[in-house]
Amino acid sequence: MYPNYIKNLLQIEDVIVKKVSHGLFNTTFIMLETKPKAHTCPKCSNLTSRIHDYRLQKIKHVPFGINSSILILKKRRYACSCGKRFYENYSWLPRYQRMTRHLIMYICHQLRETVSYTHVAKQANVSIFTVIRTFNRINYPKPSKLPEVLCIDEFRGNAETGKFQCILVNGAKNHQSVIDILPDRKQSHLCEYFLSIPRKDRLKTKFFIMDMWEPYRDIAKTFFPNAQIIVDKYHFVRQVSWAIDRIRRRLQKTMPTKLRKYYKNSKRLLLGRYDNLNDEKRQQCDLMLLYNDDLRKAHYLKEWFYRICKESRYSVVRNEFTNWIKNAESSGIKDFEDVAATFRRWYKEILNAFKYKYTNGPTEGYNNKIKVLKRVSYGINNFERFRNRILHTCG
Repeated sequence: MYPNYIKNLLQIEDVIVKKVSHGLFNTTFIMLETKPKAHTCPKCSNLTSRIHDYRLQKIKHVPFGINSSILILKKRRYACSCGKRFYENYSWLPRYQRMTRHLIMYICHQLRETVSYTHVAKQANVSIFTVIRTFNRINYPKPSKLPEVLCIDEFRGNAETGKFQCILVNGAKNHQSVIDILPDRKQSHLCEYFLSIPRKDRLKTKFFIMDMWEPYRDIAKTFFPNAQIIVDKYHFVRQVSWAIDRIRRRLQKTMPTKLRKYYKNSKRLLLGRYDNLNDEKRQQCDLMLLYNDDLRKAHYLKEWFYRICKESRYSVVRNEFTNWIKNAESSGIKDFEDVAATFRRWYKEILNAFKYKYTNGPTEGYNNKIKVLKRVSYGINNFERFRNRILHTCG
Protein backbone atom coordinates (compact mmCIF):
# COMPACT_ATOMS: atom_id res chain seq x y z
CA MET A 1 0.00 0.00 0.00
CA TYR A 2 2.91 2.38 0.69
CA PRO A 3 4.01 2.74 -2.97
CA ASN A 4 0.38 3.32 -4.00
CA TYR A 5 0.12 6.33 -1.70
CA ILE A 6 3.25 7.85 -3.24
CA LYS A 7 1.98 7.14 -6.76
CA ASN A 8 -1.34 8.82 -5.98
CA LEU A 9 0.54 11.80 -4.59
CA LEU A 10 2.56 12.07 -7.80
CA GLN A 11 -0.62 11.74 -9.93
CA ILE A 12 1.28 9.66 -12.47
CA GLU A 13 -0.24 6.54 -13.98
CA ASP A 14 1.42 3.23 -14.85
CA VAL A 15 4.52 3.68 -12.67
CA ILE A 16 5.98 1.68 -9.80
CA VAL A 17 7.60 3.57 -6.90
CA LYS A 18 10.72 1.67 -5.86
CA LYS A 19 12.37 4.01 -3.38
CA VAL A 20 12.06 7.46 -1.77
CA SER A 21 15.09 9.27 -0.36
CA HIS A 22 15.96 12.80 0.76
CA GLY A 23 18.99 14.75 -0.37
CA LEU A 24 20.54 18.11 0.37
CA PHE A 25 18.80 21.48 -0.07
CA ASN A 26 15.30 20.10 0.64
CA THR A 27 15.30 17.74 -2.33
CA THR A 28 13.23 14.54 -2.47
CA PHE A 29 14.34 11.76 -4.85
CA ILE A 30 11.77 9.22 -5.99
CA MET A 31 12.92 6.09 -7.88
CA LEU A 32 10.40 4.98 -10.54
CA GLU A 33 10.07 2.28 -13.13
CA THR A 34 7.33 0.99 -15.43
CA LYS A 35 6.13 -2.42 -16.54
CA PRO A 36 7.43 -3.54 -19.92
CA LYS A 37 4.96 -3.63 -22.79
CA ALA A 38 5.04 -3.78 -26.56
CA HIS A 39 5.87 -0.50 -28.34
CA THR A 40 5.45 0.61 -31.93
CA CYS A 41 8.68 1.15 -33.84
CA PRO A 42 8.84 4.78 -35.10
CA LYS A 43 10.66 3.57 -38.25
CA CYS A 44 8.70 0.56 -39.52
CA SER A 45 5.56 0.81 -37.30
CA ASN A 46 5.87 -2.82 -36.16
CA LEU A 47 5.29 -3.86 -32.52
CA THR A 48 8.31 -4.98 -30.55
CA SER A 49 8.84 -6.12 -26.95
CA ARG A 50 12.59 -6.78 -27.15
CA ILE A 51 14.50 -4.68 -24.60
CA HIS A 52 17.89 -3.45 -25.70
CA ASP A 53 19.16 -1.74 -22.51
CA TYR A 54 18.26 0.57 -19.58
CA ARG A 55 19.30 3.99 -18.45
CA LEU A 56 18.46 6.27 -15.48
CA GLN A 57 17.04 9.72 -16.16
CA LYS A 58 16.46 12.52 -13.67
CA ILE A 59 13.15 14.32 -14.20
CA LYS A 60 11.92 17.37 -12.27
CA HIS A 61 8.43 17.19 -10.84
CA VAL A 62 6.01 19.49 -8.97
CA PRO A 63 7.48 20.52 -5.57
CA PHE A 64 5.97 19.19 -2.34
CA GLY A 65 5.73 22.16 0.01
CA ILE A 66 9.24 23.52 0.51
CA ASN A 67 10.83 20.37 -0.94
CA SER A 68 11.66 20.11 -4.62
CA SER A 69 11.06 16.67 -6.11
CA ILE A 70 13.16 14.81 -8.64
CA LEU A 71 12.02 11.56 -10.24
CA ILE A 72 14.69 9.02 -11.16
CA LEU A 73 13.15 6.97 -13.96
CA LYS A 74 14.54 3.68 -15.15
CA LYS A 75 13.93 3.98 -18.88
CA ARG A 76 13.97 1.11 -21.33
CA ARG A 77 15.33 1.21 -24.84
CA TYR A 78 13.65 -1.17 -27.22
CA ALA A 79 15.18 -2.84 -30.27
CA CYS A 80 13.21 -3.57 -33.42
CA SER A 81 13.90 -6.23 -36.06
CA CYS A 82 14.49 -3.42 -38.58
CA GLY A 83 17.51 -2.31 -36.56
CA LYS A 84 15.89 0.77 -34.99
CA ARG A 85 16.46 1.39 -31.29
CA PHE A 86 14.19 3.76 -29.40
CA TYR A 87 13.07 4.72 -25.89
CA GLU A 88 9.60 3.99 -24.59
CA ASN A 89 7.01 6.77 -24.46
CA TYR A 90 5.25 8.13 -21.36
CA SER A 91 1.99 10.08 -21.28
CA TRP A 92 3.20 12.23 -18.37
CA LEU A 93 6.63 13.05 -19.83
CA PRO A 94 6.89 15.14 -23.05
CA ARG A 95 9.49 14.02 -25.55
CA TYR A 96 12.97 15.54 -25.13
CA GLN A 97 11.90 17.07 -21.81
CA ARG A 98 13.47 16.74 -18.39
CA MET A 99 10.37 17.78 -16.48
CA THR A 100 6.89 16.31 -16.25
CA ARG A 101 3.71 17.71 -17.77
CA HIS A 102 2.52 18.39 -14.21
CA LEU A 103 5.50 20.69 -13.63
CA ILE A 104 4.85 22.51 -16.92
CA MET A 105 1.22 23.04 -15.88
CA TYR A 106 2.39 24.16 -12.42
CA ILE A 107 4.70 26.80 -13.96
CA CYS A 108 1.93 28.09 -16.24
CA HIS A 109 -0.47 28.26 -13.30
CA GLN A 110 2.03 30.18 -11.15
CA LEU A 111 2.51 32.70 -13.96
CA ARG A 112 -1.16 33.68 -13.64
CA GLU A 113 -0.18 35.57 -10.49
CA THR A 114 1.57 38.94 -10.55
CA VAL A 115 4.98 37.45 -9.79
CA SER A 116 8.30 37.53 -11.63
CA TYR A 117 9.87 34.73 -13.66
CA THR A 118 12.59 34.52 -11.02
CA HIS A 119 10.05 33.83 -8.28
CA VAL A 120 8.38 31.05 -10.31
CA ALA A 121 11.78 29.56 -11.15
CA LYS A 122 12.66 29.32 -7.45
CA GLN A 123 9.29 27.78 -6.61
CA ALA A 124 9.56 25.16 -9.38
CA ASN A 125 13.29 24.49 -8.90
CA VAL A 126 14.12 25.28 -12.52
CA SER A 127 16.11 28.02 -14.26
CA ILE A 128 14.65 31.35 -15.30
CA PHE A 129 15.27 30.47 -18.95
CA THR A 130 13.23 27.27 -18.51
CA VAL A 131 10.32 29.30 -17.15
CA ILE A 132 10.54 31.73 -20.08
CA ARG A 133 10.77 28.91 -22.65
CA THR A 134 7.77 27.23 -21.04
CA PHE A 135 5.75 30.41 -21.10
CA ASN A 136 6.70 31.11 -24.72
CA ARG A 137 4.61 28.08 -25.69
CA ILE A 138 1.52 29.98 -24.55
CA ASN A 139 0.05 32.20 -27.24
CA TYR A 140 -3.24 34.06 -27.09
CA PRO A 141 -4.70 34.70 -30.56
CA LYS A 142 -6.27 37.93 -31.65
CA PRO A 143 -10.01 38.06 -30.83
CA SER A 144 -12.32 37.45 -33.78
CA LYS A 145 -15.07 39.70 -32.43
CA LEU A 146 -15.56 42.52 -29.95
CA PRO A 147 -18.01 42.81 -27.02
CA GLU A 148 -21.06 45.04 -26.78
CA VAL A 149 -19.32 47.24 -24.18
CA LEU A 150 -15.80 48.09 -25.35
CA CYS A 151 -13.41 50.00 -23.09
CA ILE A 152 -10.17 51.43 -24.43
CA ASP A 153 -7.25 53.04 -22.62
CA GLU A 154 -3.48 53.30 -22.77
CA PHE A 155 -0.81 52.44 -20.22
CA ARG A 156 2.91 53.02 -20.02
CA GLY A 157 4.45 49.65 -20.81
CA ASN A 158 7.81 50.79 -22.25
CA ALA A 159 7.92 47.72 -24.50
CA GLU A 160 10.02 47.51 -27.65
CA THR A 161 7.10 48.84 -29.72
CA GLY A 162 6.93 52.18 -27.91
CA LYS A 163 6.42 53.97 -24.62
CA PHE A 164 2.63 53.46 -24.48
CA GLN A 165 0.57 50.37 -25.22
CA CYS A 166 -3.19 50.19 -25.67
CA ILE A 167 -5.59 47.91 -23.78
CA LEU A 168 -9.06 46.74 -24.85
CA VAL A 169 -11.42 45.54 -22.12
CA ASN A 170 -14.88 44.04 -22.03
CA GLY A 171 -16.72 46.47 -19.76
CA ALA A 172 -20.02 44.57 -19.50
CA LYS A 173 -21.06 43.82 -15.94
CA ASN A 174 -20.22 40.27 -14.80
CA HIS A 175 -18.19 39.74 -18.01
CA GLN A 176 -15.24 42.03 -17.42
CA SER A 177 -12.00 40.78 -18.97
CA VAL A 178 -9.03 41.93 -21.03
CA ILE A 179 -9.72 41.39 -24.74
CA ASP A 180 -6.40 42.34 -26.27
CA ILE A 181 -3.23 44.40 -25.88
CA LEU A 182 -2.07 46.55 -28.80
CA PRO A 183 1.60 47.48 -29.33
CA ASP A 184 0.95 51.24 -29.38
CA ARG A 185 -1.82 53.84 -29.32
CA LYS A 186 -1.12 55.47 -32.70
CA GLN A 187 -4.22 56.18 -34.72
CA SER A 188 -2.80 54.46 -37.78
CA HIS A 189 -2.27 51.22 -35.88
CA LEU A 190 -5.70 51.40 -34.25
CA CYS A 191 -7.32 51.85 -37.68
CA GLU A 192 -5.43 48.88 -39.05
CA TYR A 193 -6.41 46.74 -36.07
CA PHE A 194 -10.13 47.53 -36.16
CA LEU A 195 -10.23 47.20 -39.95
CA SER A 196 -9.11 43.59 -39.56
CA ILE A 197 -12.28 42.85 -37.56
CA PRO A 198 -15.36 42.25 -39.77
CA ARG A 199 -17.75 45.20 -40.01
CA LYS A 200 -20.74 43.07 -39.00
CA ASP A 201 -19.01 42.30 -35.70
CA ARG A 202 -18.06 45.94 -35.09
CA LEU A 203 -21.66 47.01 -35.62
CA LYS A 204 -22.65 44.85 -32.63
CA THR A 205 -20.68 47.08 -30.24
CA LYS A 206 -23.23 49.27 -28.43
CA PHE A 207 -20.99 51.29 -26.07
CA PHE A 208 -17.47 52.69 -26.53
CA ILE A 209 -15.92 53.90 -23.25
CA MET A 210 -12.80 56.06 -23.40
CA ASP A 211 -10.94 58.96 -21.84
CA MET A 212 -10.94 62.50 -23.25
CA TRP A 213 -8.49 61.83 -26.10
CA GLU A 214 -9.60 63.02 -29.53
CA PRO A 215 -8.13 60.14 -31.63
CA TYR A 216 -10.22 57.62 -29.66
CA ARG A 217 -13.40 59.55 -30.49
CA ASP A 218 -12.44 59.63 -34.17
CA ILE A 219 -11.85 55.86 -34.09
CA ALA A 220 -15.22 55.27 -32.42
CA LYS A 221 -17.14 57.38 -34.95
CA THR A 222 -15.40 55.71 -37.89
CA PHE A 223 -15.45 52.04 -36.94
CA PHE A 224 -18.30 51.82 -34.42
CA PRO A 225 -21.19 53.85 -35.91
CA ASN A 226 -23.81 52.04 -33.79
CA ALA A 227 -21.99 52.59 -30.49
CA GLN A 228 -22.73 55.30 -27.93
CA ILE A 229 -19.46 57.08 -27.10
CA ILE A 230 -18.99 57.53 -23.36
CA VAL A 231 -16.30 59.54 -21.57
CA ASP A 232 -15.14 57.97 -18.34
CA LYS A 233 -16.57 59.87 -15.37
CA TYR A 234 -13.24 60.17 -13.57
CA HIS A 235 -11.64 62.04 -16.48
CA PHE A 236 -14.15 64.87 -16.62
CA VAL A 237 -14.74 65.18 -12.86
CA ARG A 238 -11.05 65.73 -12.26
CA GLN A 239 -11.12 68.69 -14.67
CA VAL A 240 -13.18 70.59 -12.07
CA SER A 241 -10.92 69.51 -9.20
CA TRP A 242 -7.81 70.55 -11.10
CA ALA A 243 -9.35 73.96 -11.87
CA ILE A 244 -10.04 74.89 -8.24
CA ASP A 245 -6.65 73.53 -7.18
CA ARG A 246 -4.90 75.74 -9.75
CA ILE A 247 -6.75 78.74 -8.32
CA ARG A 248 -5.64 77.79 -4.81
CA ARG A 249 -1.98 77.45 -5.84
CA ARG A 250 -2.09 80.78 -7.65
CA LEU A 251 -3.53 82.54 -4.59
CA GLN A 252 -0.93 80.97 -2.30
CA LYS A 253 1.83 82.84 -4.13
CA THR A 254 0.35 86.13 -2.92
CA MET A 255 -0.05 85.04 0.74
CA PRO A 256 2.29 85.45 3.70
CA THR A 257 4.39 82.40 4.52
CA LYS A 258 2.32 81.21 7.48
CA LEU A 259 -0.99 81.59 5.66
CA ARG A 260 0.42 79.95 2.54
CA LYS A 261 1.45 76.87 4.53
CA TYR A 262 -1.99 76.70 6.13
CA TYR A 263 -3.78 76.74 2.77
CA LYS A 264 -1.40 74.14 1.40
CA ASN A 265 -1.89 71.79 4.35
CA SER A 266 -5.68 72.32 4.32
CA LYS A 267 -6.26 71.92 0.58
CA ARG A 268 -8.37 68.80 1.18
CA LEU A 269 -11.02 71.01 2.76
CA LEU A 270 -11.37 72.84 -0.56
CA LEU A 271 -11.09 69.80 -2.81
CA GLY A 272 -13.31 67.49 -0.76
CA ARG A 273 -17.10 67.48 -0.85
CA TYR A 274 -18.51 70.10 1.46
CA ASP A 275 -21.47 67.91 2.46
CA ASN A 276 -19.10 65.23 3.78
CA LEU A 277 -17.28 67.59 6.17
CA ASN A 278 -18.15 67.77 9.85
CA ASP A 279 -19.18 71.06 11.49
CA GLU A 280 -15.67 71.99 12.60
CA LYS A 281 -14.12 71.43 9.17
CA ARG A 282 -16.98 73.26 7.48
CA GLN A 283 -16.22 76.32 9.59
CA GLN A 284 -12.54 76.07 8.62
CA CYS A 285 -13.51 75.79 4.97
CA ASP A 286 -15.81 78.81 5.22
CA LEU A 287 -12.98 80.88 6.71
CA MET A 288 -10.65 79.85 3.88
CA LEU A 289 -13.24 80.88 1.29
CA LEU A 290 -13.57 84.37 2.78
CA TYR A 291 -10.03 85.18 1.62
CA ASN A 292 -10.89 85.59 -2.08
CA ASP A 293 -14.00 86.02 -4.23
CA ASP A 294 -12.69 83.87 -7.10
CA LEU A 295 -11.90 81.05 -4.70
CA ARG A 296 -15.37 81.27 -3.20
CA LYS A 297 -17.01 81.30 -6.66
CA ALA A 298 -14.84 78.37 -7.80
CA HIS A 299 -15.81 76.39 -4.72
CA TYR A 300 -19.49 77.05 -5.43
CA LEU A 301 -19.08 75.79 -9.04
CA LYS A 302 -17.22 72.73 -7.81
CA GLU A 303 -19.92 71.82 -5.28
CA TRP A 304 -22.63 72.41 -7.86
CA PHE A 305 -20.92 70.06 -10.27
CA TYR A 306 -20.55 67.38 -7.56
CA ARG A 307 -24.28 67.59 -6.87
CA ILE A 308 -24.94 67.08 -10.57
CA CYS A 309 -22.77 63.95 -10.49
CA LYS A 310 -24.81 62.52 -7.60
CA GLU A 311 -28.15 63.15 -9.33
CA SER A 312 -29.78 59.96 -10.62
CA ARG A 313 -32.44 61.54 -12.88
CA TYR A 314 -31.02 62.05 -16.36
CA SER A 315 -33.40 64.90 -17.32
CA VAL A 316 -32.32 66.88 -14.25
CA VAL A 317 -28.64 66.14 -14.95
CA ARG A 318 -28.94 67.35 -18.55
CA ASN A 319 -30.55 70.68 -17.58
CA GLU A 320 -28.24 71.28 -14.63
CA PHE A 321 -25.14 70.38 -16.65
CA THR A 322 -26.13 72.84 -19.39
CA ASN A 323 -26.70 75.60 -16.81
CA TRP A 324 -23.40 74.79 -15.12
CA ILE A 325 -21.50 75.25 -18.37
CA LYS A 326 -23.19 78.62 -18.98
CA ASN A 327 -22.33 79.83 -15.44
CA ALA A 328 -18.74 78.63 -15.75
CA GLU A 329 -18.36 80.45 -19.07
CA SER A 330 -19.60 83.70 -17.52
CA SER A 331 -17.76 83.28 -14.20
CA GLY A 332 -14.80 85.42 -15.20
CA ILE A 333 -12.41 82.75 -13.91
CA LYS A 334 -10.18 81.53 -16.75
CA ASP A 335 -9.65 78.08 -15.25
CA PHE A 336 -13.37 77.36 -15.19
CA GLU A 337 -13.88 78.99 -18.57
CA ASP A 338 -11.39 76.47 -19.97
CA VAL A 339 -13.23 73.62 -18.25
CA ALA A 340 -16.52 74.84 -19.71
CA ALA A 341 -14.97 74.97 -23.19
CA THR A 342 -13.77 71.38 -22.75
CA PHE A 343 -17.21 70.26 -21.61
CA ARG A 344 -18.75 71.96 -24.66
CA ARG A 345 -16.53 69.89 -26.95
CA TRP A 346 -17.40 66.67 -25.13
CA TYR A 347 -21.00 67.58 -24.27
CA LYS A 348 -22.74 64.53 -25.75
CA GLU A 349 -20.13 62.01 -24.55
CA ILE A 350 -20.26 63.34 -20.96
CA LEU A 351 -24.05 63.21 -20.88
CA ASN A 352 -23.85 59.61 -22.11
CA ALA A 353 -21.79 58.82 -19.01
CA PHE A 354 -24.67 60.03 -16.81
CA LYS A 355 -27.29 58.32 -18.96
CA TYR A 356 -25.78 54.82 -19.36
CA LYS A 357 -23.72 54.60 -16.12
CA TYR A 358 -20.73 52.88 -17.76
CA THR A 359 -17.19 53.82 -16.69
CA ASN A 360 -13.63 52.82 -17.48
CA GLY A 361 -13.20 51.47 -13.94
CA PRO A 362 -12.47 47.87 -15.03
CA THR A 363 -9.77 49.13 -17.40
CA GLU A 364 -8.11 51.21 -14.69
CA GLY A 365 -8.14 48.15 -12.43
CA TYR A 366 -6.35 46.08 -15.05
CA ASN A 367 -3.90 48.94 -15.64
CA ASN A 368 -2.98 48.84 -11.95
CA LYS A 369 -2.40 45.10 -12.19
CA ILE A 370 -0.19 45.65 -15.24
CA LYS A 371 1.85 48.20 -13.28
CA VAL A 372 2.42 45.65 -10.51
CA LEU A 373 3.37 43.00 -13.08
CA LYS A 374 5.81 45.36 -14.77
CA ARG A 375 7.33 46.39 -11.46
CA VAL A 376 7.95 42.86 -10.15
CA SER A 377 9.36 41.87 -13.56
CA TYR A 378 11.57 45.00 -13.77
CA GLY A 379 9.99 45.65 -17.17
CA ILE A 380 9.29 43.28 -20.07
CA ASN A 381 10.82 44.53 -23.31
CA ASN A 382 9.54 41.78 -25.62
CA PHE A 383 6.04 42.95 -26.60
CA GLU A 384 4.61 39.55 -27.59
CA ARG A 385 5.72 38.03 -24.30
CA PHE A 386 4.41 41.11 -22.44
CA ARG A 387 1.04 40.84 -24.21
CA ASN A 388 0.69 37.11 -23.54
CA ARG A 389 1.68 37.59 -19.90
CA ILE A 390 -0.98 40.30 -19.40
CA LEU A 391 -3.68 38.17 -21.07
CA HIS A 392 -2.53 35.13 -19.08
CA THR A 393 -2.60 37.05 -15.78
CA CYS A 394 -5.77 39.10 -16.37
CA GLY A 395 -7.72 36.54 -18.41
